[in-house]
Amino acid sequence: MAEGSARKGRPAVRLAVLRKEQLTPHMIRIVAGGEGLRDFQPNEFTDMYVKVVFKVPGVEYPEPFDLGRIRAEMPREQLPRTRTYTVRSYDETAGELTLDFVVHGDEGLAGPWALRAEPGDELLLVGPGGAYAPRADAGWHLLVGDESALPAIAATLEALPAGAPAQVFLLVADRAEHQPLATKADAQVTWLHRAESADLAAAVKALPWRGEDVHAFVHGEAGFVRELRKYLFAERGVARDAVSLSGYWREGKNDEAWREEKAAERKAADSA
Repeated sequence: MAEGSARKGRPAVRLAVLRKEQLTPHMIRIVAGGEGLRDFQPNEFTDMYVKVVFKVPGVEYPEPFDLGRIRAEMPREQLPRTRTYTVRSYDETAGELTLDFVVHGDEGLAGPWALRAEPGDELLLVGPGGAYAPRADAGWHLLVGDESALPAIAATLEALPAGAPAQVFLLVADRAEHQPLATKADAQVTWLHRAESADLAAAVKALPWRGEDVHAFVHGEAGFVRELRKYLFAERGVARDAVSLSGYWREGKNDEAWREEKAAERKAADSA
């Protein structure tokens, strides 16, 4: 057992898969619900996210399933793994919570699970969290991301008020990965393709600047997020509280390795 006293957190929300849908060749939608959805407490953010929990096969976990207690009491090799996903939608009346998963065959952890998921399968999650919702009084909105940020950007577009100016840049594999995006905003959507070696950061920088009163959301692969962080803050002088930035993942690293790298970067920054 790991040393230290048990830490108590919010018990996990236990849902069941209701149905799934192949949105594009590499995106699967999972709709879940059940009695456990009564324990889910939504927030006001359009990047509302949950941590999907994957148990280690063959390991018995204490009930109620409390991730904080498990991490404090169980050996490292038995700890469940988690992956963070934006809630695409939550419908309390219908009793449904929807998550969209990027899938690349058997690569990764969550994607293969979604690929094989069947109605009735357990979906265990912790949360939600979140930090961003579009400011209704912003002069214009800048939304930038790849597939990992597409659910949050789609939810943001749905939440924008009618006529709100928005510039949207989305990087996906190819044209087959395009999705319909519903909005009442005056949104100009630019799809970019990896198959054509598109440069997402360069496309954003080439945009004629529409003024300082911008509210920006830039999430996805850490490389372009870092480049656009410098552009928005150093070159455009955008206020830090007017930008939501997050490197969801890094090319060439799995989720655990990326978390360790981010933790090391934060520690180095704190000690500098």
